[in-house]
Amino acid sequence: MPFVTMDGTRLFYRLEGNDGLPVLVLSHSIGADHQMWAPQASDLLPYFKILRFDTRGHGASDAPAGEYSIERLGRDVLALTDHLGIVKFAFCGLSLGGAIGQWIAVHASDRLSHLVLANTSPRFGPPANWQERIQAVRQGGMAAIVDTVMQRFFSPQWLARKNPYACGIHSVFLGTNPDGYAGCCAVLRDADHSQVLRKIKLPTLVITGELDISTPWSGHGEILAREISGARAIQLRAAHLSNLERPRSFSAALLEFLLPPPPTSDPLEAGTQVRRAVLGDEHVARAIAASNDFTREFQTLITRFAWGTIWTRPYLDWRTRRLLVLATMASLGRWEEFRMHLRAGLAKELEACDLKEVLLQTAIYAGVPAANTAFQIAREEFEGQPSHAENH
Repeated sequence: MPFVTMDGTRLFYRLEGNDGLPVLVLSHSIGADHQMWAPQASDLLPYFKILRFDTRGHGASDAPAGEYSIERLGRDVLALTDHLGIVKFAFCGLSLGGAIGQWIAVHASDRLSHLVLANTSPRFGPPANWQERIQAVRQGGMAAIVDTVMQRFFSPQWLARKNPYACGIHSVFLGTNPDGYAGCCAVLRDADHSQVLRKIKLPTLVITGELDISTPWSGHGEILAREISGARAIQLRAAHLSNLERPRSFSAALLEFLLPPPPTSDPLEAGTQVRRAVLGDEHVARAIAASNDFTREFQTLITRFAWGTIWTRPYLDWRTRRLLVLATMASLGRWEEFRMHLRAGLAKELEACDLKEVLLQTAIYAGVPAANTAFQIAREEFEGQPSHAENH
């Protein structure tokens, strides 16, 4: 199991992704664990090596008795990344995780490339409120406050939908060690970065929730955005755990902020690379070899704009884009294109069950004849019959 021991405390972590990619560290809210970041890990893994961990007192990490400090939690992150040989990383923290991020940005800024502070604050409200919460969990356990906390984590509308993410957080919260939770409550009781935010000189994104009653924009996010030089700010229609209530919007915000901007140069080269990756080297080589003075400019046009401008956007994965293309081509009856993209997709991310669902959807919204032809072409491809696809 991936554990590391520091300061006498064993911490659980999960490191995923390909070597050579930039590292992104994700730090969860109080009362949650590393699984809170599951939607973002799925969305961002093509672009980052992702390190998630359970803050001390939470999840599978140890929960030593006593009060913790923001310095202790910040040094846990630095020791963990040192243990893994990670010298430089981007850091995204939500709530308690955002407080940890502020500490690292002030005291070890050379370790960070980017900083994302989500649903967090330089100062987390009156200390008496946190002291009351500490007393409540010590006397009655996590069940004593779970209903109140859930109503702060998520908006009423979202809770009413019985979303599985909310159910998961509810279970994790109840399973959190009361000593560990109380120790981290002490962190939020005592943490105060309001006088040192101007020391942060990193590229910073502040994310707040329009429905967040714990760390709203007023008095919390606005201070971070104002005091950190050059900080960007966005607001999502969500409560405190905005990454779960608006997971795709949260991931898109991270991608837009963390990925380098699109090149200002001609996207033709990037388009050529993506086209080869999606359709296969052999197909692209045939298309290029078959081009002539009459078709060459068309080949350049589709490579530059379809492949270099649209398919390079990170906000939909290639599996989703393949399915959209197949549904569109079937609806329009563009069967050469349909067969070509079907064959390429089956050689990569797509499976027969994916195609079946797309074609059933096509039958309802574009007509049974279109789906009938598409099913027949798919059957031919599954059975290995020769393709009559033309060059694209």
